[in-house]
Amino acid sequence: MSEIENAGSGPPLPNHPESTPAAIAKGRSGVSLVWLIPIVALLIGGWLAAKTYAERGPTVKIEFRTASGLEAGTTKVKFKDVDIGQVTSIDVSVDLKSVIVTAELKHGSEQFLTEKTRFWVERPRVTASGVSGLETLLSGSFIAIDPVRGGKEVLQFTGLEEPPLFTTSEAGTRFLLRSPTLGSLNVGAPVYYRQIQVGQVAGFALDDDGEAVGIDVFVFAPHDRLVSTSTRFWNASGIDFSLSAAGVKVDTESLMSVLIGGVAFDTPDTIDAPGEPPGADHVFPLYASRDNAHEKIYLHKERYLLFFEGSVRGLTVGAPVMLRGIAIGKVLDIQLQLSVEDLQFHIPVLIEVEPERVAVRGDRRALDETGMIRQLVAKGLRAQLKTGSLITGQLYVELDFYPDASPEVLAQEGDYEVLPTIPGSLEALTNKVTAILDRLEAFPFDRIGKDLTDTLAGANEIVNSAALKQGIVELEKSLAEIRALAEQLNTGIAPELAETLRQTTATLRGVRQMIEDGSPISVELRRSLNEVSGAARSLKVLTDYLERHPEALLRGKGGGR
Repeated sequence: MSEIENAGSGPPLPNHPESTPAAIAKGRSGVSLVWLIPIVALLIGGWLAAKTYAERGPTVKIEFRTASGLEAGTTKVKFKDVDIGQVTSIDVSVDLKSVIVTAELKHGSEQFLTEKTRFWVERPRVTASGVSGLETLLSGSFIAIDPVRGGKEVLQFTGLEEPPLFTTSEAGTRFLLRSPTLGSLNVGAPVYYRQIQVGQVAGFALDDDGEAVGIDVFVFAPHDRLVSTSTRFWNASGIDFSLSAAGVKVDTESLMSVLIGGVAFDTPDTIDAPGEPPGADHVFPLYASRDNAHEKIYLHKERYLLFFEGSVRGLTVGAPVMLRGIAIGKVLDIQLQLSVEDLQFHIPVLIEVEPERVAVRGDRRALDETGMIRQLVAKGLRAQLKTGSLITGQLYVELDFYPDASPEVLAQEGDYEVLPTIPGSLEALTNKVTAILDRLEAFPFDRIGKDLTDTLAGANEIVNSAALKQGIVELEKSLAEIRALAEQLNTGIAPELAETLRQTTATLRGVRQMIEDGSPISVELRRSLNEVSGAARSLKVLTDYLERHPEALLRGKGGGR
């Protein structure tokens, strides 16, 4: 160090080795710029990978029955014709009964993947209710989604075999109907209000107990506001044909309802309070026809038992129970029973009546409803079978009062009260005919026939007797004489009688001329009548004077002076 310092202190010597300057080594500080580029690239790659992972959409698995029209890497998942995903793979299920379609959806789709979300394959379909999916003829089949917010999030779904008629994004309301049978209804059948289509049948399913069918209908907005708890739905399928005293009635909603069926609804006008908007769990009954839907329903029902001795052929379950021509109930059951005691057959008929159909005039509180039926039976209330149609021979139960019927009381048979009955009209007619035949059988036709034979024999003897023949001969002679006398009258007496009548007529004419007004005889006759009238008046005056003065007969008028 000292040498170097010394050498640097003075001028160096020429060509001397110690006079050459030496390099000075210094240590490098920091990172080289060469490594900055790969570091930046690594950071960008990590950021892109993190971003790609963060923006990656959910992967869902959808189970379909078949993979018809689907292709991995090509088939899209769409919502309202917007691509929101793509099928990545298609595998067969473990049990070989279905296919598992795996699809990747866009980021943000996970909020719509709930247990209510539905998937289905859009492909061309032709059904009775219409044609759908024609756009897939060119673009190919795709998987459609009906996203639903709210609910438990899931990533595995069971795809629908048929596309739903309505998605959750459509405005409207679903209503549940319940019917004993499905009838001719099908998915897509129209729903009518005043013969205007306002919805469709969305689906149907059998109840868990198998007693009825649940039918799901969708009514478009704003027509869904027409439905309340008082609304009545009825089956409008086919043609409703009825024949009554008013004539022939044909009722149908449209040609479409005739072909594929349909449902109609309306809210009848009643004096009851208007209905409220139905809740989500409200179930509407589906009536068989419009008339059944508008028929007033009564909750209070009473059941009675009837016993008929004769034949009930033509009486069926559901036959009406009438009171003076007004339906108040129906027949529930008909049985045939054999009595062990007397070995006789009895036919019990169970009926159900609705007492509220009979309006009560006056103060209802004064009416003893528990004993009312007993009072009516004591007054002559009886049940009778009558013919409802001469063509079909159907029978119905008629309740009416028969004051001449034998006295009866209200009996009890098990859990039911027994109303007394009288023979039906046909049975009563049969009994009358039987009674008449019995009387005819007891009539003495043999004796009458014998008497008639004897009478005819006697008449034959009279007709063939000689006296009758002689009388007929004499009668003929008398008729001949009468005929001759008539001819004599016509030829001899009749002309003379006619001449006499002409002379009499001429005489009467002359007399009439003599006495007519202006004739001398008429004038003289009137003058004579006037004189007679004057003499009668004078005589009356004289009579009156003599009555007042009888002494004038002796003394004369004026008292004899």
